[in-house]
Amino acid sequence: MADLADGEVFLMQGSGAKPYTLKNTGGVYSCSCPAWRNQSVGIERRTCKHLRKLRGDAAEEARLGGALAAPARAKSAKGAEAAPVLLAESWDGMRDVSGWWMSEKLDGVRAYWDGKRMLSRLGNEFHVPEWFVAGLPGHALDGELFLARKSFQKTVAIVRRQDKSELWRAVKFLVFDMPGHGGTFEARMEALQGVTGEFLAVHAHERARDAGHVREELQRVEALGGEGMMLREPGSKYVAGRSSTLLKVKSFLDDEAEVMAHQAGTGRHKGRLGALVVRMAGGVEFSIGTGFSDKERETPPAIGATVRFRYQELSDGGVPRFPSYVGLREEE
Repeated sequence: MADLADGEVFLMQGSGAKPYTLKNTGGVYSCSCPAWRNQSVGIERRTCKHLRKLRGDAAEEARLGGALAAPARAKSAKGAEAAPVLLAESWDGMRDVSGWWMSEKLDGVRAYWDGKRMLSRLGNEFHVPEWFVAGLPGHALDGELFLARKSFQKTVAIVRRQDKSELWRAVKFLVFDMPGHGGTFEARMEALQGVTGEFLAVHAHERARDAGHVREELQRVEALGGEGMMLREPGSKYVAGRSSTLLKVKSFLDDEAEVMAHQAGTGRHKGRLGALVVRMAGGVEFSIGTGFSDKERETPPAIGATVRFRYQELSDGGVPRFPSYVGLREEE
């Protein structure tokens, strides 16, 4: 892995137009990203995904004198503390992933079973029927509430209900990790084989031969309507926060943005939404005009809501090219 000499500066591109500045000042490593700046520990104890990507998890762990410091826990709009889940980085196509574990990236709703409650990624509790979680263990499970491919919005509509509806019978809790186990990924997957539940299934993984094998699987899954692939580093531990030991692989990128305004439609969309004017966390504003159903154009996301979108790539100015609406962020 690369490293920074004392006084050296490195620029790393994030999702915004301007790259983040990584520095080494007398052995104190810093980054200009919000995640590094907003931590409540001393500057010598801070880290972030950009420093880990540049230096590697092992180097950052050694620098901090043990396990990597947990990233600042986000809070949902309802004030709940985010669940301590592992988050993925994107595969750049260059890193050698031979022998890594592949699985289909599920287009569902991330769910964290803490042993008593089913929580969203941002820590809000799902109103799950008692029969849905009957038999689940008293320890943490990480997975996805999943209905079917291309059914994200339908899944969200079910799991956001507060009446513990019978509609939950169509949903599966697909489990892909056991956060509190402490062992390697392989040991955790073996332990998961003993976890059962009527509405639970363990998500399937297989070894990747090489990068070509990953791309073949990506093409196959996308042809079936799947969202993409996930890659897990063999022998890796479970850590809360974003880590390079978990990579997502997709033909299209995705992100979130805040709705700033509604643009009126023309032609067949006259009298309803034409496009959303949105702003990304880095401040870049642009319009999203495709991906909406007729119903969504008639009752569009409210100003201030956070929406998910897909895009092909970022322009030189940091603007997403060919953005397409996916849906409201699951916490809205």
